[in-house]
Amino acid sequence: MRTVKATAAAVTAALTAAAAGIVAGRIASDAGLKAPPGRPLPGEPRLTVHSTAAGRITLTRDLASLRPGTYGLAADATHAVVGDVLTAEPHSADTVVRRLERVTHGTLAPGDKVWLTPNVHVGDPKSALGLDHADVGIPGELGVLPAWFVPGTRDTWVIAVHGLGTTREHTLNVMEFLHRHRFPVLAPALRGDAGAPRPPDGLNHFGETEWRDLAAAMRYALGNGARQLVLYGWSTGATMALRAAAHSGLRDRVGGLVLDSPVLSWELTLRALAAARHTPGVLLPLAVRAAQGRTGLPSDRYGLYADRTAPYDSPYDGPEDRTDDTGPDRPPPPTLILHGPDDTIAPWDLSRRLVGAHPDRIALHTVRRAPHAAMWNADPSAYEEALRRFLTPLM
Repeated sequence: MRTVKATAAAVTAALTAAAAGIVAGRIASDAGLKAPPGRPLPGEPRLTVHSTAAGRITLTRDLASLRPGTYGLAADATHAVVGDVLTAEPHSADTVVRRLERVTHGTLAPGDKVWLTPNVHVGDPKSALGLDHADVGIPGELGVLPAWFVPGTRDTWVIAVHGLGTTREHTLNVMEFLHRHRFPVLAPALRGDAGAPRPPDGLNHFGETEWRDLAAAMRYALGNGARQLVLYGWSTGATMALRAAAHSGLRDRVGGLVLDSPVLSWELTLRALAAARHTPGVLLPLAVRAAQGRTGLPSDRYGLYADRTAPYDSPYDGPEDRTDDTGPDRPPPPTLILHGPDDTIAPWDLSRRLVGAHPDRIALHTVRRAPHAAMWNADPSAYEEALRRFLTPLM
């Protein structure tokens, strides 16, 4: 009898531990699968405002507040723009003084908790940059996707897609540059964004299903005057660009890819996001398995998305969206990757491996001391020069 009871207790304990592991893995997987648009990604620190003065703001000293470049500074009801660290300004050992360029809306007061964001602009192309644009609707797999269209004189259109934790406002960082070079720009909202259809499971899929929204934008552009396309994506938006260039039936119209901080392994990115939430290392494999169970994401074995050939079945896909020629031997279109070793969310080494696999087709512009999807922010001038050189043959 004692043996039976002991066995039952052991089985019960094992089942309880297994159930607890499943729950813990599911909670940990939320770090990537439920990253809300417009909110900081896990690991982005909250900084305290110590003081403000004309053209200056004093923040808590942190690796984040010491980043070079230009960033948005956000709180729940506030947005401002800060420039470089003002090293000549007096500061204490635990504070940093940065240039305060403007307060877009709200107020900044001592004691406020804020975070740095790549989004320098808020609003739309007209309100943020003074650029005329049209609000258009793109028929997509799940419904109509709202999009901004900024006209230009060229017949090569740039389709700009944001990634994890941001909104299409992120594309405004380069909108003025693209407009100055006369590219028409189409910037769609994606499933799960405000005003766009909600994904059926309410989860992010790291670009694996969202790329069909980009495919819909490609159809819209080519149906409205575009002759050639440049797909420009940040983070998982870069993943979408890679997937569309590899799998869309319209891929022959893609003249180039611009990939900022590309997520080339969803598993590594999910692990990084979960770890940034202080998930114990032993639970990280459970987070990956939970994400697979919740979304159907295939294992990428930490590989490169561009080398995978998994089929994508959708009732929405028509003949123009499906192709059987999806093997890795097909060379990618000319590609510019903008990435750096300080990205803790999407490993830079995978970008280097991708460049090494296609050195004649892919160029890498390395940006140091820049967090995920903020390569432009760290050095806007150098970034735009690399972009100009890449886009010149496509003009």
